[in-house]
Parts: sequence; structure tokens; C-alpha cells
Amino acid sequence: MVLLIDIGNTNTHIGLGDAARVQRRTEFPTAVWSGARAESYLKRFVKDAQLDGAAVCSVVPQATVLARRILRRLRILPVFELTARTVRTIGIEYPKPSTIGPDRLANAAAARHRFGAPVVAIDFGTAVTIDVVDQQGNFVGGIIAPGLDALLCAMHERTALLPRVQFRKVSRAIGRSTKEAMLLGAQYALTGLVHEALVAIKRELGTEQLQVVATGGCARLLCHNLRELTALVPDLTLEGLRLQWFANLLET
Repeated sequence: MVLLIDIGNTNTHIGLGDAARVQRRTEFPTAVWSGARAESYLKRFVKDAQLDGAAVCSVVPQATVLARRILRRLRILPVFELTARTVRTIGIEYPKPSTIGPDRLANAAAARHRFGAPVVAIDFGTAVTIDVVDQQGNFVGGIIAPGLDALLCAMHERTALLPRVQFRKVSRAIGRSTKEAMLLGAQYALTGLVHEALVAIKRELGTEQLQVVATGGCARLLCHNLRELTALVPDLTLEGLRLQWFANLLET
């Protein structure tokens, strides 16, 4: 069994995985790594599971250092860190591979493993990332856009009267309050962006057949309007981490 740790800008997702699948998962705020509670979170989650090590995927370098320190104290070793140099099961055709976020590589690898190629993985997180695996199974790049919370925060912070809004689904098409109008604006901005991006990606790849996989905290709220969607996979990043742990294990 391997401990899977996906450290994002807002939340950290952790899971336990074996050779077949992600067994269970939970999450906590990434800010917790800098306090005293992270170690207790991990202890409570792991319980009496027999671990062979940990696989880490992080976009927050400071939290990565703290996580490694805690894993050493808990004697959860070895620690595998996913990067462009350690990724397996997909190729990389990208000018500067070291600049690719490891969460993007995990999503791309998991999407390709489950749905074949070409495939697009869309992560609706703090940022929205749209990552492309071409017909040859290579990560070739993608698109990064502000996430829902960033859009709503920007409207509030850059205007005098628009309020701070927490995202929720609005069922009507016309907002009946300022908050509803803002929520709909953010929703349509992202679903419209994704639709137009997929049209352009298909054209650039020269294909009409494209698998589209979504994940991330806001995916379920947004994907009901995304007709191109193949599947919604909440554990996509953890699944990619699990696959990379075992792919690297086979090489040793």
C-alpha cells in the first residue's frame, strides 16, 4: 500500500492506493502543513495500514519540504516525488518539461491510462488546467486559466460594489440578484472557455475523436453543461500518482 499526497494551492488531497486502485481518500487545507496538525491528520488517515512508502505530487514547494520532513518523522519511506523526470507511461513533447506542474502530469497519465489517446484532462481547481495528450501518447501542453474562486475574488476586489461570493450552482439562466449574476458570469466564463478550447484542440490535433476527462473541486458543479465530457473522475490526480508509483517501482 502506498500513501498518495497531492498538495494543491488550496487543499491537499491524500489517499491510500494499492496495485489496483485508490482505496480511500480525504483532504485538508494545504496551510495545515505549516502547523502542528498535519502529522496528526496523516496518522489518523493511515491508521494501521501497512505502507511501502509515499508518492507526492505538489505545486507548493514550501509545503513539499514540510511534507517530506513529516513523512521522515513518521518513517513513511521511501518518498517518491512526481516530476517531468520521474513520470512514466506517457511521453513528453514540451519545450521545458521541468516547468510542467506535477499535478498536470498526474492527470494526463491517469487519463491516458484509463481512456487512451488522444485525451484531454481538465482540472477545475484553484486554477483550471486543460492538459493534452496527443495520438502518440505524449503530453504536448495545454491551457491554464483562473478558477471559479479566482474569478469571483477578482470581481469583488477590483470593484467597489460587487460582494465576495462563495460559489454555488445557480439553476436559472438569468441572475435574480447581484450574487446570482456574478455566479452565472463565472460559470459561463469557464464552461464557454472550455468548450472553445476543446474545439481548437481538436483542430490542432487533427482529430474529431477526443476523450475529455474532468476532475477537481468544482468539476461536478460545472460539467453538467459540458457536452464534450467523457467522464468525471474525482480521484484522477491521486490515480495518476498511484500509477506513477507502481510504474517506477517496476523499474527498480
